[in-house]
Amino acid sequence: MPESFAAIRERARLLPKGRSFEDFAPGQTFDHHWGRTVTESDSVRFSTLTLSYNPVYFNVETARAQGHDRLVAHPNLVFLTVFGLSVEDLSENGGPFLGVEELTFHRPVLVGETLSARSRVRDTRTSSSRPGMGIVSWHTEGLAGGEVVIDFIRTNFVRTADAPSVL
Repeated sequence: MPESFAAIRERARLLPKGRSFEDFAPGQTFDHHWGRTVTESDSVRFSTLTLSYNPVYFNVETARAQGHDRLVAHPNLVFLTVFGLSVEDLSENGGPFLGVEELTFHRPVLVGETLSARSRVRDTRTSSSRPGMGIVSWHTEGLAGGEVVIDFIRTNFVRTADAPSVL
């Protein structure tokens, strides 16, 4: 007979993931792992699912007519991909997302380009309203071919080392 969910859950243990508030210091940098190549499927699917019907995202002839040799990746797909590449290093430990500021797209990203990301800690402070949390801001850059194509400031609550696993 299969083991019950309750029995499995009872045996389970929480494995710590991510960094704590105390692990961040202004000026600290992170070169985020892997990178992600933007595919034609990514571009077409993202533009369709988000109802973004600018044909440069899914029609090669239109993209060429506008001076691109390939499809253009939707800018929000570029932003979300770069943001996602940073999560493991910056905010995986949990804590509410507080926002993005100064989002700048430096040039279009084309299908087939590989995005990578790096971040620098801008500011840290303890939260006066949420015990067990600190607030961290990072400046994140997304790169394609070594060139910055997007950058933004991102801020999150981050658990302190002594915070309970569930706040």
